[in-house]
Amino acid sequence: KYLPQPLKYYKEPNLGDLIRIERTCYQHWALYIGGGYVVHLAPPSEVANAGAQSLMSVVADRAVVKKELLKDVVGNSNWRVDNLLDKEYEPRSTCVVIEEAKAWVGRVMRYNVISWNCEHFVTNLRYGKPESPNVALASTLAATAIFGIIALAGTLSGPDKEKRHDTE
Repeated sequence: KYLPQPLKYYKEPNLGDLIRIERTCYQHWALYIGGGYVVHLAPPSEVANAGAQSLMSVVADRAVVKKELLKDVVGNSNWRVDNLLDKEYEPRSTCVVIEEAKAWVGRVMRYNVISWNCEHFVTNLRYGKPESPNVALASTLAATAIFGIIALAGTLSGPDKEKRHDTE
């Protein structure tokens, strides 16, 4: 279930929880470190309430690790705790996760919407595995769509050639 604002009416997430924030056309991810704060990997366009402008993160190649209040990162977006890989991997020790997350704050690192994004960053912190099931799903859907378009184009162009040949 997604939790709308204001945050003060909801139970505080547990230390080390992954927070999924619904943005326009994508999700932003953060890791809860306590006291209302999260650590997250943010390209320059990743700002709460940025709307469609935040889609510019697709072309970003650098991002900064930030420590910010969860309420400020969420803005008006819906959010929820989503420890998405807990059934596949054992989460690392909470102390190690929080210490490592804090050590990254302020660092600029590479960013790629497909191979190293905010979801890869937080899953690497929590599980020691930089994974993005959302990117994998999107890639599969895109490949399926491309294959479908190619197949459709082949089907449409095939019969036309035969008809032209028969009429000549």
